[in-house]
Amino acid sequence: MTKLSIDMQFPLHWVAGRPRTLTDERKEALFRDEGRRMSLDSAIDRLDRQMDMITPYGRNWRTTGLVCSTNIRFTQRGTRDRNYGMREPEDPGVAFYFRLDGHPHALACDRWTTVADNIAAIAAHIEALRGQERWGVADLKQAFAGHVALPPPDPWWKVLGVSPDASLSEIEAAFRHLAKQAHADAGGSDAAMVRLNLARDAARKDRT
Repeated sequence: MTKLSIDMQFPLHWVAGRPRTLTDERKEALFRDEGRRMSLDSAIDRLDRQMDMITPYGRNWRTTGLVCSTNIRFTQRGTRDRNYGMREPEDPGVAFYFRLDGHPHALACDRWTTVADNIAAIAAHIEALRGQERWGVADLKQAFAGHVALPPPDPWWKVLGVSPDASLSEIEAAFRHLAKQAHADAGGSDAAMVRLNLARDAARKDRT
């Protein structure tokens, strides 16, 4: 059984219907890693471990499709993209999407002032829910029942079939090519065009 991996997606796609925390109501968290303030890598590792522990050793994965959506951009190698800036984003919210026994779920947190602490909070929440199953109060399906949600949309570069580092001219060319195929006259659909338009808009925003 290979190890689970979390797909880090940019930008933040907040969970539909979940309320947001006002900026002036966010607080400094108390999450620590060996006495130090929680780092981004440590928080991701903590979340990864909690998801690993949902599945008993030697069994098929109960959790799949792990996506952590934030306003921090990562490279294709999985490291933080230093070219995009290393400062804490203005919106430190985190949305975590996954499938449990084939059903889509999502957890979201923006109570704390850093992305790392919000990821750590989600990991702590999962640990608490796992405790319900350990103590026989509820199984995980019951524990996660309040977190059912649609999976996140694909990031714009996947929709347009380009690299995350594609230039604006490459993005526009890819959009025009796909738009011809998605047009109703070519057997496409309105839904396909909406998906392409949203992807192009997100790409343009990312390049400004």
